[in-house]
Amino acid sequence: MAEILISVADLHAQLESEHRPVVLDVRWVLGDPHGYEHFLARRVPGSVYVSLNDDLAAPATPADGRHPLPDPADLQAAARRWGLNNGDSVVVLDDNGGLAAARAWWLLRWAGLSDVRLLDGGLRAWTDAGHALEGLDTEPAQPAPGDVELSAGHLPVLSIDETAEFPAHGVLLDARAGERYRGETEPVDPRAGHIPGAVSAPTTENLTNTGAFKSPAELRARFAELGVNPEKSDEVAVYCGSGVTAAHQIAALAVAGIDAVLYPGSWSQWSNDPTRPVATGA
Repeated sequence: MAEILISVADLHAQLESEHRPVVLDVRWVLGDPHGYEHFLARRVPGSVYVSLNDDLAAPATPADGRHPLPDPADLQAAARRWGLNNGDSVVVLDDNGGLAAARAWWLLRWAGLSDVRLLDGGLRAWTDAGHALEGLDTEPAQPAPGDVELSAGHLPVLSIDETAEFPAHGVLLDARAGERYRGETEPVDPRAGHIPGAVSAPTTENLTNTGAFKSPAELRARFAELGVNPEKSDEVAVYCGSGVTAAHQIAALAVAGIDAVLYPGSWSQWSNDPTRPVATGA
């Protein structure tokens, strides 16, 4: 299995070397439209801003969800704007424990890149280590256009119909907050609750209190308690609100040595289809 995470120490060393990785900053939190402004104010030197809504998703529709997978040609064009070339190493980060950056990690692997890693602990770990930041007094990096070639389908996904059948033979993990899973609140999507048969597995429980990933052993124990058998990785699927934090869950599963499949449409697609049943409660 390819490496999933990179430490701050290793990233800092690589940025000082002649083989610098391309560093992508996916500054996004649900309900906060000011990701680019946050990036301009505080960022890893030389990093490039990536818009989750514009670069890592197709336009939202009720039929497809809030963050449908982008057209591969559009993703390739965006990646070339970021300066990505064939053979480059890529590091993705955010300031929220990787909950947004994991979308870029998963999507670039889905599109055919293999050397893509998440900065463990993100921007907080970088600053806690005492490393310098760029800010408003410095122009952000303007990379030369790259030549990377991307194509779809290098990681598996589930359709809405396949997801409906999945709990009959596998473990379907719901990565949203527990209160959304239980149907106690729904701040974004049309209906509250969860896909029948899904298991509540909030993504935030993949992280320590510093925003770094828990150890592989801790994550394996966590997923075992949720009914995941590491010997049956083809029987694990994940969804969330719109396919963003579910990618983080897939990264955590990968750290634990477990492969999993993504349902990209997630709750935003499911809840917009009135023919789909909804379960509530624990």
